[in-house]
Amino acid sequence: MAAAILRGGYTWLLRLLLPVLLLRLLWRGRRQPAYRRRLGERLGFAPRLEPRARRLWVHAVSVGEVIAAVPLIRAWQARFPGEAVLVTTTTPTGMEEVGRRLGGEVDHRYLPLDLPGAMARFIKRCPAQRLLVMETELWPNLYRACRRRGVPVMLVNARLSARSFRGYARLRPLLRATLADTALIAAREAEDARRFLALGAAPGRVQVVGNLKYDLGLSAAVRQAARDLRRALGGRPVWIAASTHEGEEARLLQAHAGLRQRRPDALLILVPRHPERFDAVARLCQGAGLPMVRRSAGGLPGAEAAVWLGDTMGELLTLCGAADVAFMGGSLVPVGGHNPLEPAAHGVPVITGPHVFNFKAVYADLEAAGGVLRVADAGELAGALAALLGDAAAREGLAAGAARVLKANRGAVDRLVDRAAAL
Repeated sequence: MAAAILRGGYTWLLRLLLPVLLLRLLWRGRRQPAYRRRLGERLGFAPRLEPRARRLWVHAVSVGEVIAAVPLIRAWQARFPGEAVLVTTTTPTGMEEVGRRLGGEVDHRYLPLDLPGAMARFIKRCPAQRLLVMETELWPNLYRACRRRGVPVMLVNARLSARSFRGYARLRPLLRATLADTALIAAREAEDARRFLALGAAPGRVQVVGNLKYDLGLSAAVRQAARDLRRALGGRPVWIAASTHEGEEARLLQAHAGLRQRRPDALLILVPRHPERFDAVARLCQGAGLPMVRRSAGGLPGAEAAVWLGDTMGELLTLCGAADVAFMGGSLVPVGGHNPLEPAAHGVPVITGPHVFNFKAVYADLEAAGGVLRVADAGELAGALAALLGDAAAREGLAAGAARVLKANRGAVDRLVDRAAAL
């Protein structure tokens, strides 16, 4: 009864907020025009897909989830070559990442807002045999609509931080009912599994399958592009600050200024997490007095450039591979950090700040293997950069430790395909 009341209240709240949600999409479209396009899909009016085709449906909310899903989709296509794949995202940047990485091999649609009618329309127009939801997107009406239509739902790479758990726990009856509509929760770690169980998931539907992100594969083209770019940048020391957030870039620029007192030719590749912040970060660089060149302008930074602003999409993996050292953003501010395995897969040593709760287990494994360096603030970061950029053996040691962790933890893709096929 409590779950039904909460679900009804949740649904009516969404209905009341619908004009605001649609206006927000239009507002965001001022800077990112893609938000204004295909608005009908946000209400379930998606272009129809072939109803008789067997189809895997993967939901990956944005760029990071799409990147994590690609090895899984590739493995599924290899095992079931005749089966279609539909990928839904919430953001246009996620949509663009699908196009870059999977092209015409899959169909793309935007996931509708979590209203019963919108979800019912979507599933009727885009039928699938199973839904794999990347990480932790808990949408009560989506899951209920899938269950009513016999579409099993599997949470893939499911994670639940302590902070998220505390928030979800306030709505435990609704979340218990939502989790009951899943066929399987494939948790990344035992700690994640325990939290899902504490929210009310049935023990028989929760399994620890491993972290899909360890199975990140770098194509030969990406590796070669990174090598070519590193050669083009010349012999100067290069570090990248990847997926940075508001409040963090100013500290990183401070660290870079400190580094350049010791290494005047050092270059920072600065890549903000969200494209709508590119211009604001460019202004920060100018205000810091550091000569800056934008990647979107084309060409390479000259010797006078101190910062190369990565204001393009889809190039982060290549840019990481072109650096001598990588700092993972979202960790000097309490965002929770981002995936350190992408630069590690290139053999690039990784530095992080103190806030890594989104990847707690990954960083714990890396630290145990001597595969990551943690700093507390911009001052420590400047010192760590100066030390590493001047010590090839130390860089190689960090990279080797991370490589051991990557090798030891691969295999989640095959396990996930096995479990998805059994649904």
